[in-house]
Amino acid sequence: MSSLKESGKEHIVDKVIDGTLTEVNYHNKLFIRVGSKADTYKNVDFSHTYFDNCYFRNCVFDSCNFNGCKFINSNFASSTFLGCKFDYATFQNTLVDEEILDTGFPGYDNLKLKFARSLRTNFQGLGDAESANKAIQIELEARESHLKKSWKSNEAYYRNKYKGKNRFFAYLKWFRFKMQAFVWGNGESTIKLLRSGLLLWLLMTIYDVFKFGNLNEISSYWTSFVKMPQIFLSIEKPADYSDVYLSIIYIIRIIAFGLFMSILLKRYNKR
Repeated sequence: MSSLKESGKEHIVDKVIDGTLTEVNYHNKLFIRVGSKADTYKNVDFSHTYFDNCYFRNCVFDSCNFNGCKFINSNFASSTFLGCKFDYATFQNTLVDEEILDTGFPGYDNLKLKFARSLRTNFQGLGDAESANKAIQIELEARESHLKKSWKSNEAYYRNKYKGKNRFFAYLKWFRFKMQAFVWGNGESTIKLLRSGLLLWLLMTIYDVFKFGNLNEISSYWTSFVKMPQIFLSIEKPADYSDVYLSIIYIIRIIAFGLFMSILLKRYNKR
């Protein structure tokens, strides 16, 4: 029969830290309205500590342990993190410079993914679009690496977790991710979506020339190339085209429009 036990989390409320701290143990604390300005922390253990409405501005954190920490409604603006550990750390409505994305992310791809995702939602909540975009890029890179390793890597962690059919399903997830990255940058690249549209345009041109034109005449390619937008937008519906082919074009057009609108909505939401 289970029972509830005290977590042992000490509450530190309405305090000010002043000076340089070295190798101090602040493990499993709850900091509420704790302040510090232009101070230095070296090899300090903050693991599993929660920062709630705290103010640590212009501080330097050197080789500190923030594993499992929660940063809530706090201000770490202009603070520097050097060689710190942020495994399983989360951020919510907390001011922190985007440089933490360069110096603070964990080494393992799955933890790096969660770290970048937490910071991305944090930056978006603060309306910091530039930092959110940077976090998204790191998140996508970490996800691609994690998915690839899940089916390809011989590391013990991946081979123990992804066995048999799960390894095959992991490959399908990676392949789907790569296809989406190519088509529209996983929802983050208008340029890639336009590139995909151009490739579709060229494929439609080649199909039209192959079926109804002359493969040996350049003018035939140009004529087909010019009329493809009208066909794609259903302005023109050639009688020689089958209903199946026109239906496929229609479905692709709807999907392409949906992807484009999704990118626009994401951009506006970040702002």
